[in-house]
Amino acid sequence: MSLQGILKITTSVFLIMVLFVPDSICRDPYYTQFSNVPLFYNPAFTGIYTGARVRFCSRSQSPTPASGFNSYYLSADIGDRNLPGSGGFGVIVNQDNEGIGFIKNFNLGASFSARVPLSRLIIGQVGIKASWLQKRVSWDDFVSSQKVSEKYGHVYDSGFVRPDINVLNLPDFGIGGLIQFTNSQGCLSGTVGFAVDHLFEPDESFLETAKSPLARKYTGHADVVFSVRCPSGFNAREDDALKINPGIIFQNQGKANELQAGLNLTNYGIYFGAWYKGTYGPVTDHSVALLGGYRYVFAESMSIKLTYSYDMHVMGPQKKSGGVHEVSLVLEFSSLHLFRNGGGSSFRSLTQAQKYNSQLAYSDF
Repeated sequence: MSLQGILKITTSVFLIMVLFVPDSICRDPYYTQFSNVPLFYNPAFTGIYTGARVRFCSRSQSPTPASGFNSYYLSADIGDRNLPGSGGFGVIVNQDNEGIGFIKNFNLGASFSARVPLSRLIIGQVGIKASWLQKRVSWDDFVSSQKVSEKYGHVYDSGFVRPDINVLNLPDFGIGGLIQFTNSQGCLSGTVGFAVDHLFEPDESFLETAKSPLARKYTGHADVVFSVRCPSGFNAREDDALKINPGIIFQNQGKANELQAGLNLTNYGIYFGAWYKGTYGPVTDHSVALLGGYRYVFAESMSIKLTYSYDMHVMGPQKKSGGVHEVSLVLEFSSLHLFRNGGGSSFRSLTQAQKYNSQLAYSDF
């Protein structure tokens, strides 16, 4: 039997388990560089810093030569304090595939956040997200094992009779909140937050006789950024000081729990990080990831950051499946505003209140 035939049979079994088994549970993809895709995990990050940011992330895992699990993320958000009560607006696009492309998922969402100043050094922000979710199955590639020749491989037409539905379009919603804080010297900042995604657990089943709910996802996260030297004034070069950013994120979806914890370092625009990621539940998996990147400043209010990370499974069923490559690109336009005038809130971001251009922002990691 050919390798292609084996792969198609294996994927067919996977499809039966995912799509046809009653009350099966679906789960979200995830990203290693979660600080570069914050809106994916918590809509409260929308517009947390003034100006506009565009983020792109590509994640690729290839367990076998002919198959792969790929995810693509794109978001754009803008924060403008001239709109009363506004944190910001954002757009989120996410696409991923399962198996060797039999199942394709597409998600398009819009997010909005509002901010509440709790004190001079602490701000609360809440966000909501509304999405359109599409799930598509390529039934034409579905192969029955009885139709695969033991000698010649896949040479017969499949006798599989596909269901009437091959595309699902579903509404989806999420909410979140966070607290952002800093110290009076401006050399420490951080965020603590919590979010709930898939509030109403949309049913992704392609059969009327079965249910496949997209389980509600709970996310908790926290990070702190330390600078070894506090800014000394308006013209102080932020890149001159080493910054240390430990962080942690915990997710629960269905019966699976995921923990990710690690540390990022940056100095002179160069990034380096090391992270541990563990999955606990029906399937347990442990991996470590190393990342590196560079942030180039075009002008005082414009910059671009490119980051690459590599995940290596060290324990669990995916240990022999190969590594995971992830590349992210972040564009920042910190002086861009939607509203130039008006009676909006005079409470700017924490970094602006400190009168220095912060490189301690969560999005910079």
